[in-house]
Amino acid sequence: MKFTRLLSIFCLIFFCSSVCNALAQAPQTPKIVFPLIDSGNSEIYLMNPDGTEQVRLTHNKAFDVSPTWSPTGEQILFASDRDVVRDLYLMDADGKNVKRVFGKSADRRHPTWSPDGKQIAYTRRELGKSFIYIASIDGKKEERVAIGALPTWSPDGTEITFLTGPPERMQISLLNVSTHKQKALFPKPVKSSWMTSPAWSPSGDKIAFAWVHKAPLGDFADTQTIYIINWDGTGLQQIIDDGPGRESSPAWSPRGDELLYTQYINGKQMQIFKVGLDGGEPVQLTNPMFWHFTGDWFDPAYALPVSPQPQLLTTMWGDVKKKN
Repeated sequence: MKFTRLLSIFCLIFFCSSVCNALAQAPQTPKIVFPLIDSGNSEIYLMNPDGTEQVRLTHNKAFDVSPTWSPTGEQILFASDRDVVRDLYLMDADGKNVKRVFGKSADRRHPTWSPDGKQIAYTRRELGKSFIYIASIDGKKEERVAIGALPTWSPDGTEITFLTGPPERMQISLLNVSTHKQKALFPKPVKSSWMTSPAWSPSGDKIAFAWVHKAPLGDFADTQTIYIINWDGTGLQQIIDDGPGRESSPAWSPRGDELLYTQYINGKQMQIFKVGLDGGEPVQLTNPMFWHFTGDWFDPAYALPVSPQPQLLTTMWGDVKKKN
């Protein structure tokens, strides 16, 4: 009798868990997910692409940062130190069903999804050094693939950009996911260079990043701004003019015609801006009362299933990206 009751409880829990996962839904309208810092605590929020209707998703005393959408928009992957060590967590698009990705905690941060939704890449800190790891989304398989930080997966799934090198000699590298071979993005790196936050365009032919290239770097930190370069290292273009603030962390719109970025002004505030790539003026999206970091932009109009589904499009995301 007791065994039967326990079995029934277990089946009920399993059924409820399955139903909850099945009910996870992507936003029906375009949304930006981002961290907001208030009184030393960072929480994850959603907002519309024009900065309106900000909604808080996480409610924890920990520092929740680096949110990124799953390819279908049903889940959000983020980093948090809610279990002391900063590690990676998953939650539904509405902030529910938060769970840690890995069974054994380690210092993991800056996650990125593979286009098929089956794997993630991230920075893992070990003995004061940064390494790039790839893991299955269930956290059961984890592999070190390079020395570096801040990985971003290409839209066709074949490459990962990441940062390599010491300060003042920093470089953006490309990692072939299949062979693990690496190559530098810049054919002729400058003598003094601080780069951060490489981000693939949705079409996969361009990479946006933040860059300081004046020596000494400390004297010119506020000249850091946003650039775009072609995938093959040609066509370098400065997107944001030098100004009073320091720009970083670019993120592409799903359509590929706009960029989000963070502007840091005189150590007093950090705000999210949006700029069109047609030469328009930047627009501030967030409230100066709080500090904000760039997050990730999702639009259901540009989301494709990562595996064939009869009720949706049967073309897979990676196949579409390769054709484009």
